[in-house]
Amino acid sequence: MLKAFDPPLDMSQDIDISSEQFVDDVSDNNPFSGERNPCQCESSSGQISSLKADELRFGGSANAVHGSPKAEPVCEEKKTNPSVESNPENCSIGSAFDKKVCVSSPDWLDPALQLHVPLVDVDKVRCIIRNVVRDWASEGQSERDQCYKPILEELGRLFPDRTKGSPHSCLVPGAGLGRLALEISCLGFISQGNEFSYYMMICSSFILNHTQTAEEWTIYPWVHSNCNSLSDSDQLRPVSFPDIHPASAGITEGFSMCGGDFVEVYNDPSQVGVWDAVVTCFFIDTAHNVVEYIEIISRILKDGGVWINLGPLLYHFADMYNQEDDMSIELSLEDVKRVASHYGFQIEKESTIETTYTTNPRSMMQNRYFASFWTMRKKPFATTEQRA
Repeated sequence: MLKAFDPPLDMSQDIDISSEQFVDDVSDNNPFSGERNPCQCESSSGQISSLKADELRFGGSANAVHGSPKAEPVCEEKKTNPSVESNPENCSIGSAFDKKVCVSSPDWLDPALQLHVPLVDVDKVRCIIRNVVRDWASEGQSERDQCYKPILEELGRLFPDRTKGSPHSCLVPGAGLGRLALEISCLGFISQGNEFSYYMMICSSFILNHTQTAEEWTIYPWVHSNCNSLSDSDQLRPVSFPDIHPASAGITEGFSMCGGDFVEVYNDPSQVGVWDAVVTCFFIDTAHNVVEYIEIISRILKDGGVWINLGPLLYHFADMYNQEDDMSIELSLEDVKRVASHYGFQIEKESTIETTYTTNPRSMMQNRYFASFWTMRKKPFATTEQRA
């Protein structure tokens, strides 16, 4: 996967990587011509200008934004399975599907050039592989139906008048490997995914930009799972991905992935009142301060815009101790809804959905969430002021 980038990415080195081999927009045409572009973090060419081992930069505009990764949070799996650690930061990037995989010199694979890889990074890679199954393999279809299908159906219900002439815009923070953002684009929205994790970004860029056919690649996602296997063949079974060819999925012009920290990127004044919808799936509990997330979601939505959320409240920084930067505010679901009301949201629909997260469907142990699913609408500013 790293060899697909030229020069190959070495995550252990603090070096700049040219943007040209890393990410492009789906189209050279800007769907917001003459309008304010929801992703001001992108350059005029829609490309990420550089990638460093400790920071992600966006260049080419006066509003250049960069996200500097903070302490690593704990992924959904880690809280329920101590053998797995990962990164809830979410990931990927744009989509130039016409690029070809570059066969680079093998010098970078020379053991003499390799640095020690911490076990925590190995665990993150294992978690990414499980996310590949969730987002881009046929084996993950059941989990996608549990999580993504209700969101897509709700968007279809709320925006029945989608047309190519005036498409609605939808932001997907914590987009992971980009499948939900792509599915939303296929519904006719101008869809943008936002992701923070380098691991997610590299993997999603590879899938979106370098895939030539469906089921082109094969992985063995459960080979490191030594517990709760029914048989050796279950542990060693291959999984092909992606289950669809992204370029042939029917995406809408304007689909993109924006890398960077959600708070840093979308707290920019240029983002105020830009989006018709914000979709969060297993995302809001990745916050140090969930109140800040809610405030920003309210700010970037248009009056009357909708916030669709699905997920638990497994606060990823709750068990971080003795680290100054790892503040964690952990609200109950009741308090989360109360805070949302304070920032002008009104609940229109609410339910509980039972779902898994990157779970091996053939494992003897199945961790399940009873995730909160809601649709909230941002009340007009005047109405909000009167109630305040």
